[in-house]
Amino acid sequence: MSLKQIAAMTNTSVSTVSRVLNQTSASCASKELQDKIWAAAREIGYHPNKAARALKKGDSGTQKLPRIAVVMARVTAEEDPFFSELFRSLEMELLLQGGLIEDMVHVEEIRQKKLSEANGILIMGRCSPTLLEQILMQNRDIVGIWRNSMDFDIDEVICDGRKAAELAMNYLLSLGHKKIAYIGDCSYESRYVGYCNILFQNKIPMDYHLIKQTNQTKEETDAAFLELLTDKQSKKADFSAIFCANDNTAVRVLELLGQQKANVRRSISVISIDDITDAQNTKPYLTTVHIPHREMAHMAVMLLLDRIARGHTSSVRIEFPCRLVYRDSCYPNSIQSIRP
Repeated sequence: MSLKQIAAMTNTSVSTVSRVLNQTSASCASKELQDKIWAAAREIGYHPNKAARALKKGDSGTQKLPRIAVVMARVTAEEDPFFSELFRSLEMELLLQGGLIEDMVHVEEIRQKKLSEANGILIMGRCSPTLLEQILMQNRDIVGIWRNSMDFDIDEVICDGRKAAELAMNYLLSLGHKKIAYIGDCSYESRYVGYCNILFQNKIPMDYHLIKQTNQTKEETDAAFLELLTDKQSKKADFSAIFCANDNTAVRVLELLGQQKANVRRSISVISIDDITDAQNTKPYLTTVHIPHREMAHMAVMLLLDRIARGHTSSVRIEFPCRLVYRDSCYPNSIQSIRP
């Protein structure tokens, strides 16, 4: 199967197909076109290596390419840009390593899907013990890829959300911010734990007026931000910075801030976690903590292929470090603050 066939299926050029499948640039095509190209590649079982394509056909003396199912444990890729980018990285890595994505399975579909027919399972997002038990009943070759360790007896690739939150909070403190609002999930969420830890460590009292429990919906983000802004203007609560649990929320907060007067915009810093592509398209550019989804995807695929080949049997946990990406959405809150 060729790039020409995918180009014909998606009504685009061969060069665009090549750039998308090789992830030459995140802006080489619209998200909608990229999704169509990857869907077409999955449909025809495209692989860039001719020998690997021969393996897929089951030629004499060879084995078929491993076929992998991806379980979306918490959210769909369409709802969460971070997981959308992570899923794309998994697709690319499987393409490079000679594997194929058999299916993308959502939580509500687990009982209807025959996961036993896949050679292995990649689980994306926080997984409940009940969900894992259902998956294990069908297939035991599993790797979880998520932000925090779930302490399950399976392979997992993580980037600690608590450490990422503490990195973001410490940066705000270095800029002189002490009154810091939080928008995001507060239930069993390590990023919220990291937020609280830094306040406690620095003897900063918790102000529950500044903590807004939300999911990632635009409506909940709007409501949380407007409530914070109303409280600030009425002097019910005060803050100089907002820590958003993820970039998707922060991007919307920056949009809302952009609708305010200049003195309001410049008086509130915004920081978050993930470093999605859209974090570089905001105004101002979003300061965030980078989660290395490409490296995590690479390691998750390598671990799963090794487990399928019985290269290891004991559970493995691999943690990637996060790093702060300095951009323009955070400002000093006092002349004494020093940037690290």
